[in-house]
Amino acid sequence: MKVHNFSAGPCILPQVVFDKMAEACLNFNNSGTSILEISHRRKDAVEVIDTARALVKELMNVPESHDVLFMQGGASLQFPTVAYNLLREGGKAAYLDSGKWAANAIKEAKRFGEIEVVASSKADNYNNVPKGYNIPTDVDYFHCTSNNTIFGTQMKEFPTTEVPVVCDMSSDILSRTIDVSKFGVIYAGAQKNMGPAGSAVAIVQKDLLGKTGRNIPDYLNYATHIAKESSFNTWPVIAIYGVMLNLQWLKEQGGVEAIAKVNTAKAEAMYGEIDRNGLFTGTANVEDRSQMNATFVLNNEELKAEFEALLKEAGIVSLNGHRDVGGYRASMYNALPLESVQVLVEVMKQFEQKFG
Repeated sequence: MKVHNFSAGPCILPQVVFDKMAEACLNFNNSGTSILEISHRRKDAVEVIDTARALVKELMNVPESHDVLFMQGGASLQFPTVAYNLLREGGKAAYLDSGKWAANAIKEAKRFGEIEVVASSKADNYNNVPKGYNIPTDVDYFHCTSNNTIFGTQMKEFPTTEVPVVCDMSSDILSRTIDVSKFGVIYAGAQKNMGPAGSAVAIVQKDLLGKTGRNIPDYLNYATHIAKESSFNTWPVIAIYGVMLNLQWLKEQGGVEAIAKVNTAKAEAMYGEIDRNGLFTGTANVEDRSQMNATFVLNNEELKAEFEALLKEAGIVSLNGHRDVGGYRASMYNALPLESVQVLVEVMKQFEQKFG
């Protein structure tokens, strides 16, 4: 049976990526050695990370003013790294609180200086993205989270401001076209749209660095990784190889602009059924609904066993919602085919026919 994987992360990856990674684990580039045991400084390993960085630049149209860095520690390590590199001693930063990961970023940044939370949707259990806020002009940067996986909300547009904009795009990077030049820093854990877990990407505007007056630890200094071309320390060769393969696949699909159309079609099909079917209710405000993570609940929890039996029969897995929201969460990252969404929609229709 074909499995339809709606996991919120680590994400589904294309079959071709799995096939090539599996082959490389046994015999990388016909070298007789596994990619798991080679030096990260070996020529063909260096080609992997160089190709991955070049593909990010190409697919996202990264301007020369910015550099692409691969680091470890996921987005969570980027929370303090951003503050180390951009928040001046005695300075102040502005943050938008739109979900759990935004709140975690705020928590870490407060260790470094004054943080002004310009708006928060916490009182609404983060079912919306705050709007109508003002960004102070005396801050070193403004931080936001583009997509909130737990609560199923997404920023549809980004504010125009004179201060540098920093964005955590962990769960919707490469899913839609954005203007990278409008951001001071974009960062993302790789395990949603980019590849397997084990790495993170940071796209950094170079002329913002070196102005904080801080003594930054080497690994947490973006300038270190720029100077060492993302090879300051041993990087996860297999994880970056997976990123490289996935980005090659994305390029073959027509790039970000092409995959954005597919993502829109998936989201329209999913939300169309949630709104049509009287047995379900979406949990995120309609205007803020995420194209990556559709969150919804059963209107009658007593039918949960029956619904989940149908899901299992159809080969649908990893649909459970986060414990902070409950219900269900259909994560529809780039590699999830439209067919999988159509199967889920059909199951929801069957469920309605039996119990509606």
